[in-house]
Amino acid sequence: MQIAPRIHRVGPDSIVNSYLVDDGGAVTIVDAGMPGLWKALPDELRAMGRTLDDVRAIVLTHGHTDHIGYAERGRRERGWPVSVHELDAALARGEVGNPARGGGPMRPRALLAFVWWGLRHGALRTTHLGEVATFGDGATLDVPGSPRVILVPGHTPGSAALHFAGHGALLVGDAMATYAVTTGSRGPRIAPFSADPEAARASLGRLEGLDARLVLPGHGDAFDGGIDEAVRLAREAPLPV
Repeated sequence: MQIAPRIHRVGPDSIVNSYLVDDGGAVTIVDAGMPGLWKALPDELRAMGRTLDDVRAIVLTHGHTDHIGYAERGRRERGWPVSVHELDAALARGEVGNPARGGGPMRPRALLAFVWWGLRHGALRTTHLGEVATFGDGATLDVPGSPRVILVPGHTPGSAALHFAGHGALLVGDAMATYAVTTGSRGPRIAPFSADPEAARASLGRLEGLDARLVLPGHGDAFDGGIDEAVRLAREAPLPV
């Protein structure tokens, strides 16, 4: 699905997001969702006028399993390099446990919808990364779109937002969600299953003032009211504790 010129989302819905960013005919994948999204990848690239051969890299916003998804398959079968913030590398490789805390208030219907979505999209087949490159805070990555990394710890220690300045877009991973998979609530908010929700909210200050009209979360629809407004709304929303 086209989200903006040169940015597409893999799959027809936004419960778990994987994004394609086109720059000069080459593509960066940001987050790999869940393994089942691999099947939708060729068609979505085709809709952009691109193919699997045009993909240059996968960049992960953090190391949770619903973001590493098909990344290892892409690395092994296509040779696509995969990278993540250095503080989440062990998590992406499966060497440490998930630091997530409880998801806060839950509505059974919403949570079951998320679990069912995951099962239908291969959640039980997720494979950790056999090899992953790392980056640090403030780095400008040598991948299509040249995103700048902003470390936003809280959801995980190495949660990172990626600023694609040439696209006017900020891909925030789970530093912020516009759909809470535990309750079904919509609008910018701190994502559930954060290791430290208070730290996640404090980290939002690192995003203020960026030139990004379009905010793309790991869960939920795009927010096109600008990052400062998204931060304001996320701070006002209840913490998932």
